[in-house]
Amino acid sequence: MVAPMNNSLTGAAAPSRGRFVNTGNGPAFQAIDIGHAEYVAVIDPDTAFWFLVKREKLTDAMLGGDLPRVYAKKTKQFAGEMNALRFGLTPSAVYFNPTERCNMNCPYCYIPEKMRRNGEHMPEKKLLLALEKLKQYFYLTLPKDSTPQIVFHGAEPLLNRQAIFAGIEEYGKDFLFGIQTNATLLDDEAVEFLTSRNVSIGLSLDAPTAQVAARTRKNWDGQGTFKQVIAAMKRLTGYKGWSIICTVTSANLRHLTKLVDFFHEKEVPTCLMNIIRCTLPSSRSLKPGDAEAARCFLAALDRTYELYQQTGRRLPVGNFANILLAIIAPAARRLMCDISPCGGGRCFFALSPNGDMFPCSEFIGLDRFRAGNLFTDEISAVLETEPFRLVTGRKVEDIEPCRRCAIRHFCGSPCPAEACEMNGGINKTGAFCEFYEEQVRYAFRVIADGKVDAYLWDGWDKGMKDTFSLSGS
Repeated sequence: MVAPMNNSLTGAAAPSRGRFVNTGNGPAFQAIDIGHAEYVAVIDPDTAFWFLVKREKLTDAMLGGDLPRVYAKKTKQFAGEMNALRFGLTPSAVYFNPTERCNMNCPYCYIPEKMRRNGEHMPEKKLLLALEKLKQYFYLTLPKDSTPQIVFHGAEPLLNRQAIFAGIEEYGKDFLFGIQTNATLLDDEAVEFLTSRNVSIGLSLDAPTAQVAARTRKNWDGQGTFKQVIAAMKRLTGYKGWSIICTVTSANLRHLTKLVDFFHEKEVPTCLMNIIRCTLPSSRSLKPGDAEAARCFLAALDRTYELYQQTGRRLPVGNFANILLAIIAPAARRLMCDISPCGGGRCFFALSPNGDMFPCSEFIGLDRFRAGNLFTDEISAVLETEPFRLVTGRKVEDIEPCRRCAIRHFCGSPCPAEACEMNGGINKTGAFCEFYEEQVRYAFRVIADGKVDAYLWDGWDKGMKDTFSLSGS
């Protein structure tokens, strides 16, 4: 009979020293195929730490050498940085809807049609009061050297032009202002006002030709607005603070590469190619399949690289650039849809024309996510309400299959509004999964091939430094 060891007598377990990968207290690494001929990626899904290794060296990298010992010294730091990014931020921006109305009837719009047809404007006096309340809130909650952002969003904000221009004029020193517009009302006077005050301007355009663009972006009479958008683009030529959003649908999917050519020719500084949100039933008829969406989207990214090689001029696709940053510099990412919890209610919130507050604009029109009112409730109290907590508490660890996915912190399983409305719950997946998988794999291939600079903005790496070296130094 063998006598028990001392730790058995006391009930204390001998702790693992973390000397090995994937056992005990050692690092938990997953290897993934990134579709590269030479490299695979190895990831610690909990901390989003990763490295690339040649295929023939994978076993040695995973099981031998100094990796577990060296990485153990940084594990807590990496976990702490990821935790701070996910749970330590507070709102610093507001998506401000100054009107419910729109002069267009795009079938994929997340705002219900009734609101867009007959909704209300926020009166100028109330808009100024709203900005004052937001100013006072951010003064108390943000660092003194930080300037909060206000993005006038829609519906179509320029339908309430006088009020928003008055707000920009009055509070230009208190906020960084932006506006997202369909461009149909962006005349010379509006462009002069906005550009002279350094307001960032986002336009919407889905295709390089009038015929294709009119499939989804059209007014209430069914007419396209392509010529008006092109006129607005010409007015903005030379201004650095503008961009274009393209909504990727089954209607324009096969035209994305030509759209890249078109944007590059027009010297668009940056663009977004956002896959359609399927929050409302009307948008789901335009949902492309994941495989085709990924194929066409990645072909468009390939084209941006080819044009950069030919001309030396970049065309960053912001939503992909954000995925790339999520891998190489997580804290530098600019958008907050591809992390969980997402930015809704955590980095920003949305304001409707009557002052109602929502975690994100995507929830406007969904009554159960109306959390309070700016004019009657304290902002800090609204941020603690159940609708906000549902969104800020949505974690990939609670979603299947995301909780066991190696790239869960590069994708974030968007979007909570879409998941609720399309798939029946806040802890469900959204409309796409493989599309995001393919973006991440593509991003790793870009890194492996040393092409990162071609896909990002000038100066993206300013002030950055390496935080890990296998040499231990």
